[in-house]
Amino acid sequence: MNGFEILQDLFSYPFVVNGFVGGVAAAVICAILGVFIVLRRASLIGEGIAHLSFGGIAVGLLAGLYPLGVALVFALLGTVAISILHRKNLVYYETAIGILFSFGLAIGAIAASLSGGFNVDLFSYLFGNILAISDEDLAYILILSLAVLTFCTVFYKELMAMTFDSAGARLAGVPVSSFDLVFNVMVAFTVVVSIQIVGSLLVSALLIIPAASALQLSHSFRSTVTIGLLVAVLSVVAGLLLSFFFDIATGGAIVIFGTGAFIVCVMVRKFVIERSFWREGATPIDQERST
Repeated sequence: MNGFEILQDLFSYPFVVNGFVGGVAAAVICAILGVFIVLRRASLIGEGIAHLSFGGIAVGLLAGLYPLGVALVFALLGTVAISILHRKNLVYYETAIGILFSFGLAIGAIAASLSGGFNVDLFSYLFGNILAISDEDLAYILILSLAVLTFCTVFYKELMAMTFDSAGARLAGVPVSSFDLVFNVMVAFTVVVSIQIVGSLLVSALLIIPAASALQLSHSFRSTVTIGLLVAVLSVVAGLLLSFFFDIATGGAIVIFGTGAFIVCVMVRKFVIERSFWREGATPIDQERST
């Protein structure tokens, strides 16, 4: 059998199709939101919500409820809690995330111990199992992904203003505080969507690595999003194929491939882009200013 026939046979299985569609949907929204997250230097928010979601998953499995549904409830409550703690000036933003981060892991550990330890289902949510996405999971993933895409499309200008000049956006009449809360809710949606793809321990990597890779090569916001989308989708597809053929953890394969892509982007910037600027009489600092 040639490569095309192998792929054709592979995608004849419904669970592979579900994994592919769900993975691509997660990659798209992670790449788009990830650019805003990285530029706003808010990478910890994804990590905090992911670990809080793990607590929700463990509680859901213990109670016999739909795990991703409970995870979403935990993620949304955690997002609101982080916003309240920060707005009331009770703690710094990073401290609020750290508190919820620890709380989520503690809830997960307690729920796991009450259920007799880590079982196969809980382990798959920790590290991802893209080939275990059911029709119900896929519908859930697509609905949340559509909500995130709609938000980013409708409020694109407001998000851009808040990302590059928060004070100016506030003076222009943008309700920055409210948008921050809604943005974090979209991050919560994205995290829950991605948990079955890469797992709660690795989900922040899918948010950060594509954007970080794109920023090495891009000269505009649009090109950053485009390159980030390419890296994210390629990482998910490659991870899916690697996990199927070599029987390895899907989430780990996706993140390793994405990390490799980041290294390649860094090398291209250092040895191709920056050298070409030097030859043309411009410096890397000039390049940064031009972006």
